[in-house]
Amino acid sequence: MKVKKIHAAVLTAAFAFTIAAGLLFCGGKPADGKFKFGKIDIPGKDGALCNAPLYIAYEKGFLAEEGFDVNLISADIETKKIGLNNGAIPIVNGDFQFFPSIEQGVNVKVVDGLHNGCIKFVVRPGSDIRAALDLKGKKVGVDEIGGTPHQVASVWLEQAGVSALPEKGQVTFLPFSDGNLELQALYNGDIDVAAMWDPLGSIAAKAGKAEIIFDLSTDPAFAGKYCCFLYASNKVLKANPQKVAAILRAYNKAQDWISKNAREAVDIITDKKYAAIEDKELAEELVKSYAYPSAHNRESNHQDVGGDVLYFARALHDIGYLTTDPQAFTEKAYQKIDLTQGQ
Repeated sequence: MKVKKIHAAVLTAAFAFTIAAGLLFCGGKPADGKFKFGKIDIPGKDGALCNAPLYIAYEKGFLAEEGFDVNLISADIETKKIGLNNGAIPIVNGDFQFFPSIEQGVNVKVVDGLHNGCIKFVVRPGSDIRAALDLKGKKVGVDEIGGTPHQVASVWLEQAGVSALPEKGQVTFLPFSDGNLELQALYNGDIDVAAMWDPLGSIAAKAGKAEIIFDLSTDPAFAGKYCCFLYASNKVLKANPQKVAAILRAYNKAQDWISKNAREAVDIITDKKYAAIEDKELAEELVKSYAYPSAHNRESNHQDVGGDVLYFARALHDIGYLTTDPQAFTEKAYQKIDLTQGQ
């Protein structure tokens, strides 16, 4: 009798497990549809503070809510391009550094705006350099030739009548793969200006080691415009547009949440070591300056993604970084996504 009772208990437990497993993994995915789109890789380990919407979409569960089991990966710019081209990476955040790549055939499209400016130009305290015209004959540090700080500096210089072309010899650009080395070169006098991603330039300025002469978020030529966009793989867009729409909904939820909870966003980002910045007050100030769009701003068409793509396409065309007519380039490079797809 005791054996029968044990046997019955085992059968009951096994049956209960079978039912639970069937409910949880119906059709190879959770029955609640949590991972409708399965596992995806998204580059999210670059340490950039301005990539906050991805970190928050991941940590607050917005991506999971939209059906994604996300794996955050490390990827340099070339790895991102390859992944987007073959569809292994569905989406990345990036700036107009991608524009020449699109012109050269990388199969991606701008599908949304991410945030406003996140680049500063800093000089040594007491420097007489205060404007673009002051950079004639000077040396400017950047992360890479052709990278966004270099392109931003080039636009800034050219609009002031200073040539950024190396053959003209008016300004010399020097690349530094490490931002800390770039700052050290500034302190040592090896360069006159450091064009940098946040937060290093801002940290140096707050510590009194440098002075900011250019802020992408407030400069008249760039203020109020998206500098960073979301780029989707054309291959994924064609094969599964609902997947891209779902990713964008998750990003939009995160942007809206950050716009209302900047300090809590900073706590998550710093505590989880997504970005290396210990000064939370400065981090909060920077996050607010990026003007992540709220749901209200989107509903009122506060920013025009396509218009900003066209603006920067014209700016890059004017200085020779793009050869395609800006309007034709924008029509090729930007695609407005219907976010109701798949809902």
